[in-house]
Amino acid sequence: MRVLSVRRLKSYMQKKRQQLKLKLKEFLCKTCRDRHERKRGKSVQDDEEGHLIYHHGDWLQARYEIVSTLGEGTFGKVVECVDHQRGRKSIALKIIKNIEKYREAAKLEINVLEKLADKDPSNKFPFGEQGDWFSTMMANASRESSLCVQMLDWFDYHGHMCISFDMLGLSVFDFLKENSYMPYPLHQVRHIAYQMCYAVKFLHDNKITHTDLKPENVLFVDSSYDMFYNTEKKRDERYVKNTDIRLIDFGSATFDWEHHSTIVSTRHYRAPEVILELGWAQPCDVWSIGAIIFELYLGFTMYQTHDNREHLAMMERILGPMPSKLIKKTRKQKYFYKSRLDWDESSSAGRYVRENCKPLRRYMLVNDKEHEELFDLISQMLTYDPSKRITLSEALSHPFFALLPPEQRLGRREHSHSLSR
Repeated sequence: MRVLSVRRLKSYMQKKRQQLKLKLKEFLCKTCRDRHERKRGKSVQDDEEGHLIYHHGDWLQARYEIVSTLGEGTFGKVVECVDHQRGRKSIALKIIKNIEKYREAAKLEINVLEKLADKDPSNKFPFGEQGDWFSTMMANASRESSLCVQMLDWFDYHGHMCISFDMLGLSVFDFLKENSYMPYPLHQVRHIAYQMCYAVKFLHDNKITHTDLKPENVLFVDSSYDMFYNTEKKRDERYVKNTDIRLIDFGSATFDWEHHSTIVSTRHYRAPEVILELGWAQPCDVWSIGAIIFELYLGFTMYQTHDNREHLAMMERILGPMPSKLIKKTRKQKYFYKSRLDWDESSSAGRYVRENCKPLRRYMLVNDKEHEELFDLISQMLTYDPSKRITLSEALSHPFFALLPPEQRLGRREHSHSLSR
């Protein structure tokens, strides 16, 4: 009995010591955090562009400790933070500029993200303490995810809207860039393309058009890679280990019933109906996906231009003549003459297009069935007339995806409920 009592006492004392250590650690952490908050609270400043001025080690909301800057854009910056309320987990925090139009855009993005979270099938499990059972369950559930990035938290920090997300890897563009623009292997193009179709179909099923699909907005979950030496090109080349992706940036996402801005999408991925101001809907996303798949396969953008007329000339060089139906409908008649594109092929711009663009099928790297199926899919995604363009439901059943391994296939839901703002 006495031996048992001593053991219990030792166990009790050990637990007490651990509790005291934990409390001391929390106290020191809070003291450090409070010191940062007092120091910064009186002197929160923005730079001339509206970015929050911060330093590594700063705390936001007595919770997020800034570790490093991950990137920046017109909207603001993305920083890596330690979330001290989630077990010191690393997260990505999007800090929006303290400018009204960007604040309003962020609020709209938050609304879209909240609505998507309600419909995401991966959210059907309770989020409690994440033990091994939870990890296993979530791993099994990941195949039912929408593949759209999920918002963890949001808050307003002195006029800066802030949105936190799980940390992800590089974008498919950044990986391509860091790999000297070496194209992805065909089987990786297939998996990435399939996931893009699946993720954007989820948006379309829920009456949302992304409107800004581009390689920068498609992120690998984990972009770790193996390195190989290419003896022919005499250089090291990276091979991403896992091609699981997440779709990000819903700042321009638009519900079907909302006002549609005249111009949407980043230039290289902009559909013809947007350039011609014919009005746009979900098919403009499909066009963007087709242009992205082309870029992943070849390592360069299909339409390298910043001019509307030249952009249309490139389309015609690659895809053939613009349908007269679209030309007759557009208000942008300045681009046409007698129902044909007004384009001087003998000009320097004309020579540039002729030398740098060629019919779509001539971009095929290998003439076999798999590559033919890929280009058939791209061709259907890049159909001029949006009413005749392939839908994403149809795309997911395209023969190009027939060789997708079973473990990479995602569960098809037969229907989805509409969202409302």
